[in-house]
Amino acid sequence: MIVYNPIRSLMIDARNVTKEFNGVKAVNDISFEVEKGHTLVFLGTSGCGKTTTLKILNRLIEPSAGEIIINGKNILSVAPEILRRSIGYVSQNNGLFPHYTVAENIAIVPDLLKWEKAKTLNRTRTLLDQLNLPVAQYAGKYPDELSGGQKQRVALARALVSDPPVLLMDEPFGALDPITRAGVRREFLELQELKSKTIVLVTHDVQEAFELGDRICLMDKGLIVQTGTPEELIFQPVNEFARNFFSHQRLQLELSALKFNSIWHLLAEAASSGAAALNSGQSLWEGMEMLSEKNEEKLLVRNVDDHSLREVSIQTIQSVYLQNKKSR
Repeated sequence: MIVYNPIRSLMIDARNVTKEFNGVKAVNDISFEVEKGHTLVFLGTSGCGKTTTLKILNRLIEPSAGEIIINGKNILSVAPEILRRSIGYVSQNNGLFPHYTVAENIAIVPDLLKWEKAKTLNRTRTLLDQLNLPVAQYAGKYPDELSGGQKQRVALARALVSDPPVLLMDEPFGALDPITRAGVRREFLELQELKSKTIVLVTHDVQEAFELGDRICLMDKGLIVQTGTPEELIFQPVNEFARNFFSHQRLQLELSALKFNSIWHLLAEAASSGAAALNSGQSLWEGMEMLSEKNEEKLLVRNVDDHSLREVSIQTIQSVYLQNKKSR
C-alpha cells in the first residue's frame, strides 16, 4: 500500500499497475511517478500499452492490479465520474459533440459542477482568448465549422475549463497535418494556463515527446523499458531496444535533448543588447530551426534565471554537437 507523504511533490504515484485483457497483460506490473507541474510522456509503438496506462489514470479502463494515488487520493476510492471531473482529458479525435456549439462543448463540466452561467462564460472567454479563438467569433460555431487545429484547441479549453490539477492527453496532435501540428504544439508549450498543470501525454512521435516531456517513459510490450529525461534516454540508453528506438533520427533528437542552459558556458558573450529570439530552456534543435527560419547568422539567447544574454550561431551549435559526440 502506498503511504501518501504530503511533503513530497508528487501529483501521481503509480505502483505495480497491471491490466489484463483475456489473460494477456497489456500493462505488466509498471510503476511510475509524476511530480506536480511536470509533464510525463508515454512513448512507444502502437500496442505497447501507453494508451491503456493513460486511461487507467482516470478509470476509463479499470486496472487489474496495482495502486494509483493522484493528488493524495487512491483513485479506486473515488467514484469514476467524480474522479474524471477533477482530471482534464484530451483525445486524438477531440471528442467534441457535433450538435453543441463551441461554448456548449466547453460548458459541459461547469454545468455538471453547477457553476453560475456568468462564471462559465468568463472562464470560457479567458481560455478561448488564450488559445487564439476569440469568443465573439468562435463561441457560437459548431465543430464542423472549425479546422482540425481549432477543434483541438476547443478540446483543450474544455479539458482546462474547471482548472483541474491533472491533464491527460492521448495523441492530442495525432490527427493534425504536420504544419498545423507543429504550430499547435508551439502554442501548447507557451500557454500560461498549462504552466502549473501536471500533464501525462501519450505519443508515438519521438520529436513530440522530446519537445514536450520533462520525463519520458519508453514502453514496449506492456513494460516500461526506461524512464528519464530526453537527454538521459538519448545519451544513456539502458539496453539495445532503447538505443535502437531512437536511431533513425538521432541527430535531430540529440540536438533536441541538449538545452542552451546546459551549454551556456560555451556560448559567446552578446555583442549587443536587444530582443532575445530564444531562451536558455530551449533546445539546440529549436535554435537551428529558428536560425534557418529567420535566415540569420546569429541570434540572442536569454538566460531564464539571471536574464543575461549570449549569442548563438549555426557554427556554435555544430561545434557543441561534435564536441559532445567526441566526449561520449
